[in-house]
Amino acid sequence: MNDTTTTTKLAAPAAPANGAATVVEALLTRRSVRAFLPTPVPRAEVERLLALASRSASNSNSQPWHVHVLTGEPKLRLTEALWQALDGEGRVAETEYPFQPPPEEWEEPFRSRRQTFGEGLYRDTLGIEAHDAEGRLAHHRRNYDFFGAPVGLVLTVSRSPLAGALIDAGLFLQALMLLARQAGLDTCPQASFIDFYPVLRQHLKIPDDQIIVCGLALGHADPDHRLSRHRTAREPVDTFTTFHSGETV
Repeated sequence: MNDTTTTTKLAAPAAPANGAATVVEALLTRRSVRAFLPTPVPRAEVERLLALASRSASNSNSQPWHVHVLTGEPKLRLTEALWQALDGEGRVAETEYPFQPPPEEWEEPFRSRRQTFGEGLYRDTLGIEAHDAEGRLAHHRRNYDFFGAPVGLVLTVSRSPLAGALIDAGLFLQALMLLARQAGLDTCPQASFIDFYPVLRQHLKIPDDQIIVCGLALGHADPDHRLSRHRTAREPVDTFTTFHSGETV
């Protein structure tokens, strides 16, 4: 394939009415969508987004990522297997990489931010109180159907580049999510899948030399679902930045 053909194939189309025209707009409108319409996403469009995301930076251009794309019956079979594992207490005691601490070990300010997020999602948006374990489980269960999205992705990376591959995976994932917004699509990155990584390995035939990073729901957000109202805040720059400069700022 010559350079002209590659450029034509990967050229970005004009942003649709509900898409993003600039990187800034994509960043400002990207959110983790937890309710999707069943509207299909063409395979050619998924391939285009993945090809563009593969332009992401990676350590020594190692490109350690691999993506499993699920639609239709394969996606349904994986969902059913994950639900069976969830109902059968098949959650692993230890994930393949240390994703996050146990709830009681979160430190400030992260503990408060996590609590605010949970209250905003469950109580304020879904109307599920903290004591409603059944209601919270019902919502959590939707993770494994990719929140109803027509396309589910599972991202893995090679173990060989060590922890650097996880940084590369983050760069790839962010690019893919922003590209989806530009195309008028929405996403939700889902770490919940790593709690059942043996199920993913079995159904997707993931080799041992690959680490399962996360899942990703891809599709069209359901604008009428109450979850479409859920938004999260961001900290101001001066709370997470230290300028080392000889000039007065």
